[in-house]
Amino acid sequence: MSVRAKEEGAIIFRSSRTLVFAACAVLAASGCHKSQPVPASTAATVAQPALTGDGIVTGTVHYPGGQPPRVNIDMGQDPACALSGKTPNLTEQYLVENGGLANVFVYIKSGLGGRVYPTPTTPVVLDQKGCRYEPHVVTVMVGQPLRVENSDMTMHNVHTTPELPDNHSSDITQAPGGKPVDTTFAQAEAMIPVRCNNHPWMEAFVNVAANPFYAITDSQGHYEIHGLPPGTYTLGAVHEKMPEQDVTITVAPQATVRSDFTFVTR
Repeated sequence: MSVRAKEEGAIIFRSSRTLVFAACAVLAASGCHKSQPVPASTAATVAQPALTGDGIVTGTVHYPGGQPPRVNIDMGQDPACALSGKTPNLTEQYLVENGGLANVFVYIKSGLGGRVYPTPTTPVVLDQKGCRYEPHVVTVMVGQPLRVENSDMTMHNVHTTPELPDNHSSDITQAPGGKPVDTTFAQAEAMIPVRCNNHPWMEAFVNVAANPFYAITDSQGHYEIHGLPPGTYTLGAVHEKMPEQDVTITVAPQATVRSDFTFVTR
């Protein structure tokens, strides 16, 4: 190759390298990097960030007519259950005190605009104690662990039966005093039954919430939901044996809204 050709090649190489350096400098100045797809969860969070506020929704779930008869449960089929010392062992479907209904799941059903809220990492505990599930009704958020413990000196079987396709059923045997078992749910769903195949009277219910705005009514039917941003919402109330009820509420800044429900059996 001639000297002139070598010189021309060197000039071309230097020019190309200069263009590359210039392009990189422009990218660096603009803060750009190599193109990466934005994760859907990140995009959703940026577009619709989680919001909290100072609004409160409170109320009472009424059950007129007094306490329905509660049936005594015979646990004699398992001596460990019969000797648990917890008597009387009564059914828990309807717990009424002073006209208020316990164990109703009250939650913000819609109105948050699809905002994404952080998933709690602390498990919610459902214990098997005295051959009963305690508490009878619990709530977790989507993705939050439900931890099932066995405090009894007998074998239990934890059988969850959700209806929605993204929430997989589970059927787990736990040895007496055995290791806790964690499970999660991928989709919001109300009143998922939890039963023990070994002890047919054992039953609890798990609610899976899409947001942190929910409550379970106490022994007298009272509930409170804190931290709501201003807005108009659908408030839902679900009981394990009766159809869900919905109501529309509007929460103003620094306001407390009262919303009562009345459930009756048919």
